[in-house]
Amino acid sequence: MDGRPPMSAAIVDTPLDWSDLVRTWRELDVPEGWRPEVTIEGIRMSPPPGGQHNLIAGRLHRQLVSGTPDGSEVFQTLGVSVPVVGGIYVPDLCVVPLIRVPHGAEPVPSEHVLLAIEITSAGNAQHDRSRKRWAYAHGGIGQYLLVDPHDPEGPAVTLFGAPGEGVYRRACRVPFGETIALASPFELELDTAEF
Repeated sequence: MDGRPPMSAAIVDTPLDWSDLVRTWRELDVPEGWRPEVTIEGIRMSPPPGGQHNLIAGRLHRQLVSGTPDGSEVFQTLGVSVPVVGGIYVPDLCVVPLIRVPHGAEPVPSEHVLLAIEITSAGNAQHDRSRKRWAYAHGGIGQYLLVDPHDPEGPAVTLFGAPGEGVYRRACRVPFGETIALASPFELELDTAEF
């Protein structure tokens, strides 16, 4: 091995190494508000989210501020690298210790993300439910909160935790309108009634 992290077949088959992929992602010329992500399927572009999506993100952000561990911050659309799966993702919100936030345009390494949050849209719901959960678990993100207004069983929020061996070993799902408690280092119950 050459010291680089293992990557998926889709990434290995490219002539680019990890630093080339990060540089390519960073230098993409995308329209304002669009979010580029590098996945095993290739580069995925997400358009600016709609109004309801932004309302939920704003309400979550406001609640998270009061329960975020000291020395950490809530970010919207911060790039997160998951080299073990050859991906760079852009969660809707994430919480990262300030000392781990890159000074330049580099994505933050996934192992430093305390919490990643995705809010599904009609067009990306399945991607958030499966592919991102898989990537975030592989990347060691301690908690993944999936806010899913498009859940076929009814709008719900699911908190995934205890990542290991590429899966989350715990999940707690509540319908919109109930509260859900984040695990340590957060001491916070999120109220989903406003969603």
